[in-house]
Amino acid sequence: MAQIGAKRGLVSASLRPASADAGFRRYLRIDTKDQDTRIVMDAPPALENCTPFVKVAALLRSAKLNVPEILEWDETNGFMLLSDLGGSTMLDSIDPSNPEAARPLYLQAIEALVELQLASRPDVLPPYDEQWLRGEMQLFPDWYLGQHRGVSLTTSQAETLSKSFDLIVARNLAAPMVYVHRDFMPRNLMPSASGGPIGVLDFQDARYGPITYDIASLMRDAFISWDEEFVLDITIRYWELAKKAGLMEFEDWSTDFGSFWRAVEWMGLQRHLKVAGIFARLSLRDGKPKYLADAPRFINYIRHTTSRYRELTPLLRLVDEIEGTGAATSWAFGRV
Repeated sequence: MAQIGAKRGLVSASLRPASADAGFRRYLRIDTKDQDTRIVMDAPPALENCTPFVKVAALLRSAKLNVPEILEWDETNGFMLLSDLGGSTMLDSIDPSNPEAARPLYLQAIEALVELQLASRPDVLPPYDEQWLRGEMQLFPDWYLGQHRGVSLTTSQAETLSKSFDLIVARNLAAPMVYVHRDFMPRNLMPSASGGPIGVLDFQDARYGPITYDIASLMRDAFISWDEEFVLDITIRYWELAKKAGLMEFEDWSTDFGSFWRAVEWMGLQRHLKVAGIFARLSLRDGKPKYLADAPRFINYIRHTTSRYRELTPLLRLVDEIEGTGAATSWAFGRV
């Protein structure tokens, strides 16, 4: 790194934390001698594989998305020098009590999302297939229910969960497939100080999967919740953009937003189950308790969706039994 520092004009004494990561990566900010800044990624090779980051960064840059430029890569030691997209994320810039002020940022986000999806090609990224969908949802019974709640499921409860997972997988694998960021949310988006396109971070786990995933991730966020009216408004605007781009040519999606919205909800449910499990695992296995504090948000998301669909009533009852919660209400579009 000393040679890279000299080559790039880095001021070593200025090295400081830039952001936290749910994994084992560390991000540090460092000044340059020409009054600019860079980001140092510290990703121990024994714990983190940076090859996907490099591959996906190249894909996104070719799609004209604003992602960090990889300036140097010390593959052996797990260090990477990146361009700096700024010090404030979209999440930092949002006031949860003022959705109107947040709207311009969300409009930029859905524009970037459509660009990402338009660049999609099969057999480039790993598939977001049945094995992955099921494996992610299994984190819910293994970590959230079993480890966090201390629940041992009865035979009947386990059967309910299994049948619900079958339904969720089948619904989501029916959707068109595109590049999926898998964490497309305000914490990983960077407003541009110069008014340019929004920056995109934390994309190394991207896959080729259901088109509904990233919009569900954006609007049912891990760290901030919006009223249903705002969620619908931005999702409709995304749907309109995606329709113009030719991405909604599936069943009746191009003419019926309600049909598309139901697919988004089913996709979101898979993510909500996964993230509740991940947050429990981060707390109990990895010693990062702050994530578990947001787990109730995902339980609310799960209840919100399962309360709307008759097929998911057994799952709702299971969650309510474990959580000690009651009936949920939400917006409906057509017969569910």
